[in-house]
Amino acid sequence: MTRSTQAMAYSRPSALESAPGGQLLGLETSGGLTPTGAEAHPRFFSGFLASPRAAARGLLAVADVAGARYYQRILGGSLDPVVTGNGDRLRFESFSGCCGVYARLDVEPDGLDGARTGHGTTNVDVNSPLREALSRMTGDDPLHLRVGPDELAVTTVEGPVVEKKVPLPDRWLRGFAEAQVVSAGFDLRAELSAGEAVRFLRSLPRGSGTASRGARWVVPAGKTLRPTTRPVPGAVCLPGPERLAALQRVLRDATALRVYGPVTDGEPTASAWEAVLPGMRLTLTLSPSAARGFSGEGGVLEALATGEAAEDAELVSVLLAWEPRIDPAELAGQAGLTVERVRAALTRLGTAGRVGYDLADASYFHRELPYDADRAERHNPRLVSARALLSAGAVALDGEPASVASGERRYQVREADGVLSCTCQWWAEYRGRRGPCKHALAVRMARREAVVTSASAVTNEAVATSGGAR
Repeated sequence: MTRSTQAMAYSRPSALESAPGGQLLGLETSGGLTPTGAEAHPRFFSGFLASPRAAARGLLAVADVAGARYYQRILGGSLDPVVTGNGDRLRFESFSGCCGVYARLDVEPDGLDGARTGHGTTNVDVNSPLREALSRMTGDDPLHLRVGPDELAVTTVEGPVVEKKVPLPDRWLRGFAEAQVVSAGFDLRAELSAGEAVRFLRSLPRGSGTASRGARWVVPAGKTLRPTTRPVPGAVCLPGPERLAALQRVLRDATALRVYGPVTDGEPTASAWEAVLPGMRLTLTLSPSAARGFSGEGGVLEALATGEAAEDAELVSVLLAWEPRIDPAELAGQAGLTVERVRAALTRLGTAGRVGYDLADASYFHRELPYDADRAERHNPRLVSARALLSAGAVALDGEPASVASGERRYQVREADGVLSCTCQWWAEYRGRRGPCKHALAVRMARREAVVTSASAVTNEAVATSGGAR
């Protein structure tokens, strides 16, 4: 796993303190991006929370995931949650250390007691003393939330007094991108009332050590979910039910549980579990297996492999402005592109952490994670291997199927209805469920390169002919 180290500098530790008329939850910010550029300690919000206890427990749940590994559990550092201000709401996000669980707390306008938020993305300090203080909150006394330094701190703090250095695996960035891609293909499959949600979640196994590897399935049955031993029509995959443990934090305040997933084809799939809270939502998205992190799913590879998507992404990125809802059709009109090309561009922007997907709104949203745009591409093993095959001249496009020389073998790549299949072991094992193999990617890139070369030759010939005619 490729790792780098990210330094997070805070002006002071985040804390829960007594204040006149209630309590003050001060979440300190690290460096982040805003509409005016990079800021050392951006300030996104200052106002009251409509449901203090639910917000505290939701934030703790996001922090739980950031500090957890649900597969091959080992001790290690955790990344402080990311917060994005979208003008009318706050989104707190994290990924588990094993990259198999994505958590997000959306605090909506109704949960912010009428106050507006700023725009931008940064990390927030969630330290051990703060976690202990939030855990002790039992009532709903007034709670003032401040995301970013107060005015006094802005004018008096000369430099950071708290600094954390945490290992930042590159697979976490790929995980954010893959979770966004897979979520965009989900539909609402079931909705349970508060009482049924509590009964269902408390009936799940609470494993210790390594999470269970086998996939479980549940099917809507009346007002609840019933376990089933096989993926019958309408069933939702529940891979590693122990990974829903963070939802236990908010059961007391949940008003409903929504379950999202794709149409099942009989194979284990990812799924999303959304606890509806007063004025906010806590969502856990699970990878298809506790042993499979989102980073290896391959849903973004097609978008990364095309130069067209890269150019479109540059254009689309100019039109983003931390919107809480991104409409691909509206973007297509503004950019002069088709909706399909805009969706591919959004997928590519997601690989740099610049786009997420909200299931409840069924729309994308804008954020800016602290990664450079090419980082996910540079460290994606299949994409790197495909480019190496292409550069080495290993791809032969003469006839159908195409062939790719890799190692001591030559693989055949066929296309049917726009989908490439291969004779390699990867395709035999996953049959496209985890994205294309390196051989199919190399063929896809070679064919696009051939089309561009052919079009350029035709243009040059037309220009030459026109010049001769004059």
